Amino acid sequence: MSEATIEPDTKDWTWVLDRPCPECGFEAAAVTVDRIPAVIRDNATTWEAVLTLGDVATRPDPSTWSPLEYAAHVRDVHRIFDVRVGLILTEDDPTFANWDQDETAVAERYAEQDPATVAAELLDAAEAVAERYESVPPGAWGRRGYRSNGSEFTVESIGLYHLHDIVHHAWDVRAAVARATVEAYDAHAAAYRDGSLAHDDQVLDQLHAFAAAVGAGGRVLEVGSGPGRDAVSLEAAGLSVRRTDITPAFVDLLRAAGHDADVLDPLTDDLADPLRPGTPYDGVWASACLLHVDRSDLPTVLARLAAATRPGGALALALKEGDGDAWSTHGHVGAPRRFVYWREDALREVLEAAGWAVGQVQHSRSTRNGEPWLDAAAVRR
Repeated sequence: MSEATIEPDTKDWTWVLDRPCPECGFEAAAVTVDRIPAVIRDNATTWEAVLTLGDVATRPDPSTWSPLEYAAHVRDVHRIFDVRVGLILTEDDPTFANWDQDETAVAERYAEQDPATVAAELLDAAEAVAERYESVPPGAWGRRGYRSNGSEFTVESIGLYHLHDIVHHAWDVRAAVARATVEAYDAHAAAYRDGSLAHDDQVLDQLHAFAAAVGAGGRVLEVGSGPGRDAVSLEAAGLSVRRTDITPAFVDLLRAAGHDADVLDPLTDDLADPLRPGTPYDGVWASACLLHVDRSDLPTVLARLAAATRPGGALALALKEGDGDAWSTHGHVGAPRRFVYWREDALREVLEAAGWAVGQVQHSRSTRNGEPWLDAAAVRR
């Protein structure tokens, strides 16, 4: 694939220091300087996971970089900013050498580089620049440097500008990020099933409250059925359940157990019930599954679920409570999965905007590991 099909990025992105990015959602004003190293390290783990995909070198279209090319670029971004921050800290008002990122991508043949090598180099570069920010003396965050076009940065503003660059590129490859998580479940589906056979009392309470809200005989779309534990309990409570999951191996397990099940991506696939054409669902059960959806995509998913549900229909949604996102290999899945964390106010806002009237949002703790959760109950307006 010729790099010549990529249109050079000539936009001035310094505006992201003053207002949130409408695409990736990065908000510079919400990030304190002490968080810069952690965000860099967390972002690096995203690329490490993405670079394990078999088609990582494939462009989604001729005019868009492949995940591999984005990763090579992010590696070099870390290296460039490490140099620039070092200059600001050691020289008075330095001017940075110009760096043409598009020219570099062609000259360095990003598209032909080895994914494993890029992953190792990116992790090393991320760690080096994270340590650079950690070394900034408290009184030095206001020291200045200048880009070749005259743009002025302080150590603080260049750090935040740096963060937006890498966060935005992780957003650019969010489809690949989602596939890396799906592949992790796909490879460990049986182990996940065997380790999650029993309900705890908290989930049972939520399940019974949801069943009561839907009403006996109601038809429910279950998003993220996994190995099928919740669907069995929902049916025992008198509901009819459409089992779905984005992970093919889970759907295979469900079918092998004698259940109808469909591979379904709630972000992109048709949500209509094949057993009831033209009839909306009476409720949606989405327990501990939409926590893998990118923050920028969850509003779309929730709106699509609302559109597939009758007015007055119920939603049960469980997400992990916290800030940001992270990769984890905890539990019964040995490969990394990405989790997106939410706070109650933000969750209520996106639910209401998507067409759901939010009732109670419970704050709970996992009985297994003590992790905090948000358990939301809502009704389709």
